[in-house]
Formats: sequence, C-alpha cells, structure tokens
Amino acid sequence: MSRLKENIIPHQHSVNSKMRAKLHGHKAICLWFTGLSGSGKSTIASSLEEQLHKKAFSTYILDGDNIRSGINKDLSFSDKDRVENIRRIGEISKLILDSGTIVLSAFISPFKEDRAQVKEVVGESNFIEIFIDCPLEVCEERDVKGLYKKARAGLIPNFTGISSPFEEPQNPDIRIKSNELSIQESVETIWNSIKNKLSLES
Repeated sequence: MSRLKENIIPHQHSVNSKMRAKLHGHKAICLWFTGLSGSGKSTIASSLEEQLHKKAFSTYILDGDNIRSGINKDLSFSDKDRVENIRRIGEISKLILDSGTIVLSAFISPFKEDRAQVKEVVGESNFIEIFIDCPLEVCEERDVKGLYKKARAGLIPNFTGISSPFEEPQNPDIRIKSNELSIQESVETIWNSIKNKLSLES
C-alpha cells in the first residue's frame, strides 16, 4: 500500500445520506442514460428532470459536454480516456447521491464494463440503467451537432457507432425506443418505472 493510501482516512460525518433523503422527502437514485450520440439521451433526461422538479424532487443532471468542458477537459476520446471519463462520472454521481439528490447522468458510455463499474460504485439498488435505443441510421439522420458527418469524413477518430463500438445493454432496467416514442411518452414511461423506487417507504 502506498503512503498516499495509508494517509487517506475518510471522515465519518454526523449527517448521513439517509438523513438527507428524509429531508428531501424521497430516495436518491442514479438514472443512467446510455445510447448513441443523437439518440435523445440528454433531451429525454432534461425533460424528465423538468417533470421531477415540478413534482418537488431534488435533482441534478450530468451531461457529456458539460462534464468534458470542466472537470474532464483534460481527457481525450481514446478508449483509455473514455474509461477514465466514465469512472470519474461514476464517482461524481455517487457524491450527488450521498447528498440525497436524484442524479440523471446522460452519457454514451459505450462499454458494458464501464457501466457495470458505475453500478458497483453507486450501489446496485441505487442504479437504474436507461437504454435510449435508437437505430444508428436515425441518429445519423438527426446529426444534431454535425458529429456523424465529421466522423464519416475522418475528422473525429474513435467515434461511437462509426469507428468505435457501442456495446448495447442486454438487460437494461428501462428501454426507450426514441425513434418510436415522443419525448413526453418517453418521460412518462420512465416516470412510471421509477416512481415507486423514490418512496422512502419502499
């Protein structure tokens, strides 16, 4: 064990996550949105957060571009840095959960192993994997940010779905076919699946 690890002793605070959850009036869970670029992850997560806010739930949303413009701006899009990107996001999600807040994390997170690691970090009972399932051709037609066009032109290496794989969840907690459902229908489907999990009595 390194000297650094020997000298790290987490402080046990007197106010814990259960007390914070009671103050908020609901459980804290991690809603993990995964899917291809352009599938609708951030749009659906944002709309769901609006609905939860109206219902007086405490929430916080984590999004790829926001994270990469700040705390993870030192990371590239290599496979190694993508793994580190998701590892950090998992740890951030865990801290937000500890505050008693529902965290909505919307990231491509293409690798099964990385998503499994996040699930382990935040706790299996706190983790809900939401697969925003949308065919590549539909995502590419949308191309909201023009990223697929750049990837096809070779301007963006390691682009998920084009030059880097996306490992689809085989048994996600919630599957949303965003090419078939409206945003509101997607939000309602998710809400109906999670509402009982947010009760302090459950």
